[in-house]
Amino acid sequence: MTVAIQAFHDPATGTVSYVVHDPDTRDAAIVDPVLDYDAASGRTSTRSADALLTHLRTHNLRLQWILETHAHADHLSSAPYLRTQAGGQIVIGELIRTVQATFGRFFNQPVTDDGFDRLLGDGDTLPLGGHTITALLVPGHTPADLAYQIDDAVFVGDTLFMPDLGSARADFPGGDAAQLYRSAQRLLALPPQTRLFVCHDYPQGREAQWQTTVEEQRAANIHLHDGTTEASFVAMRRARDATLSAPALILPSLQVNIRAGQLPEPESNGVRYLRIPLNALPNARGQ
Repeated sequence: MTVAIQAFHDPATGTVSYVVHDPDTRDAAIVDPVLDYDAASGRTSTRSADALLTHLRTHNLRLQWILETHAHADHLSSAPYLRTQAGGQIVIGELIRTVQATFGRFFNQPVTDDGFDRLLGDGDTLPLGGHTITALLVPGHTPADLAYQIDDAVFVGDTLFMPDLGSARADFPGGDAAQLYRSAQRLLALPPQTRLFVCHDYPQGREAQWQTTVEEQRAANIHLHDGTTEASFVAMRRARDATLSAPALILPSLQVNIRAGQLPEPESNGVRYLRIPLNALPNARGQ
């Protein structure tokens, strides 16, 4: 029996988190969980994470793994909270060290205790009941992106969006449009009926969606359909990225997510503080 997959869409950030489990053993993994964060008030909430926990408890699931596809720039991770509440280990790609070095310098805070339990390289595997989770290195959006394949399902992170949205940006430090193209081609070389589950959806004029197939992507992805060359994709991606504003939560998100979602320690007054570097990000235009 194939794994069961339940999606949880967060409209505030466009993020889709997943609970995946083996119906026979009840062993489960969570992919890309969200910690709710209101930038105006500086308040956090576990509403989205609690929905995942409710699903685990309702279906009597044992959380084994909390899988991060990359260090997200558009939402904070709730991985430490989930680990405290339900157990499991927090997993990310081993090239997170490259991202930590870059943004540790950016925030003037070297990363020491980063909170990750397992770092995976390309082709590394984890057990999920009677199934196997295989890590696929898909750099480009960031240097450290992983996709996770379980049976005929692949959780692609930000490497691909739904066909009508195309692909993610590649202009963050360490990002590379040519690498993103090659990573997408790796995924699109999988069997046509392979199910692809995206990490974000930003629908305009339709309901949010998160599941597609290799066949659908090759036929209809507006940036990466069959016949798209690397040169044309790179030119499109670079031109488009030059018009994009920085993600609204990039500064709070990255300083937390490079530490597996751990919030800063409280200071002497008992309050936690995030760092907001002034005039440090490049100017951004448009939307």
